[in-house]
Amino acid sequence: QVQLVESGGGSVQPGGSLRLSCVASGRLGNINVMAWYRQAPERERELVADIGTDGTANYADSVKGRFTISRDNAKNTVYLQMNNLKPEDTAVYYCRIDMTFKTGSRVLSWGQGTQVTVSS
Repeated sequence: QVQLVESGGGSVQPGGSLRLSCVASGRLGNINVMAWYRQAPERERELVADIGTDGTANYADSVKGRFTISRDNAKNTVYLQMNNLKPEDTAVYYCRIDMTFKTGSRVLSWGQGTQVTVSS
């Protein structure tokens, strides 16, 4: 079993900041890509940012220049620093990890989600 525990969500005013964390534990393989997704009400889940083992990051156009993804491999943790938050950033944020095992199998695991609300 793999567990992903997210934290750091909350309510902020426009222009504010939040830092999300996601810690992976349990039966972990080699963790490859770590990512953050979000899902707003009545919208599909979308990729916010992802980061490879070498630190190479990709961002959705809507968050470029405002959000920063990072990872601590020793702690099996991925972070999302969110600055200059906008009301349209309101959503449930999910972390996802992509793992491979010595058997050759590949597993994608999701966190339970953390709510981010941006409102004045």
